Parts: sequence; structure tokens; C-alpha cells
Amino acid sequence: MPYPSDALPARSAEPYVLVADDDATSRCFLGDGLRQLGARVALSADGGEALDQASNHAFDLLLLDCRMPDTDAVSVLTRLRNDPQARSLCSPAVASSAELDVSEQQALLAAGFHAVLLKPCTLLDLRNILTLATTHRHDAPVLDDGLALSTSGTPTVVQALRSLFRQELLNIYQELDGLSSDAGALLARLHKLRSSCGFCGASALSEHIVALQQHLKLAHHGAMLPLADFRESLRKTIEALETH
Repeated sequence: MPYPSDALPARSAEPYVLVADDDATSRCFLGDGLRQLGARVALSADGGEALDQASNHAFDLLLLDCRMPDTDAVSVLTRLRNDPQARSLCSPAVASSAELDVSEQQALLAAGFHAVLLKPCTLLDLRNILTLATTHRHDAPVLDDGLALSTSGTPTVVQALRSLFRQELLNIYQELDGLSSDAGALLARLHKLRSSCGFCGASALSEHIVALQQHLKLAHHGAMLPLADFRESLRKTIEALETH
């Protein structure tokens, strides 16, 4: 029995991004840059306006400046996540700032941001964080039985491969914190894992792997992406394998 996936309503092909920044120059660059990369963009000049827009519109990505004078990025995100009626309740969020040390970046990631964007940034950095929006929009199934059968041949073979695959995922899940400090080792594991995803029909995890590979290969210093989405995709795939 296929693992159920949430049905998503039809949406525009372009990711919809909210940019909140009290600095007009930064707001203009970020908005124009994201539009050049194919996104639709809404702009906010302060945190209160950003919270209002995110509550009333379904954005695929939130880009929030850390030091807006009225309501900072953490406050906006916290209030948004605690409002079950907010239309952007679960949208990926990126914190932006011109000055953040490593401990401050880690604190923002711990507060629930998916990434930290350091300004000034480049179009490549914006393209990198935009992958968060495209990954968030996908409705690929956690396990696609049809894909697994077409690749591996018979239900017996698929079941045997998925048993091995589950142990592989458990190992990576346990080792992920250590792997995150070694980009080369992580890329090597992701390469092998992506092949296994194809044999076992793990479509959603495969898409998260592609996004993470892209980030690691580009290695932009202007964007710091955590492993939260990839870790959650691992967890969901492990759970789905246990029910099959």
C-alpha cells in the first residue's frame, strides 16, 4: 500500500517569496534578484507588515531581516509558527543580516530558520536559498511503489532492497551531525543514498538529496543551510518503510 501524501492545491509555477527588510537598498536588491531567478516577490518594510502578509498569504519562502526596528525576524517567525490560522505557518524561513557571528547563526537555526543569508550576497546565494522554496512545494510521495517496481522488477526484490535501505537510512540519521562537518564525506554518502532512493522509490527523499547536493557543491559563504529538512525527510522515509 503506497504511503499517503498530502494533496496540494494547484499553484503558480513560480515560487512566491516574501522579503522583509527595513533597508530600502537591500529590499530592492533582494526583490529584484529573486525576480530574475523566476520568483514572485512581495516586499515588506518592517516586521509587523511582514507578519501580516505571511498570516494572510501562502508564501513558499520567507526572507526576514534580523534587525528590523519594530519586530525582529525571530519574533515574526515565532508568532507565525504559533498561529494555526496563518497561511504561511509552515513555510521555510531564511534570516538575513549583514553581521552575524557563528554562534548567532546557530541560534537562528535553532530558533527554526531553515537558513541564514549574510549580506551583501550574490545572485548565486539567492538561487541557493530559493531551492528551499522549490523543495517545500514538491508533493512527491515518500514511497512510490510504482517507481520501485519499475526499477527493481518484483515485489520480492523491492521488499528486500527496502529492508537494506531502511538500515542505511538509520545509519545516516545517527551519523548526520558528524557528517555535516565534512562536506566531502557527506557528498559521498548522498551520492550513494540517491541511487538507493531510485531502487526503492523514495521520491521525496531523493528531491531533498538533490537540493542538499546543490548547496554543498556551490558552497556559497553567503548562505548557511542546516540539515533540518533533510533530517525530517529521512525520518519520514524510515517511518514509511516500517509500515510497508
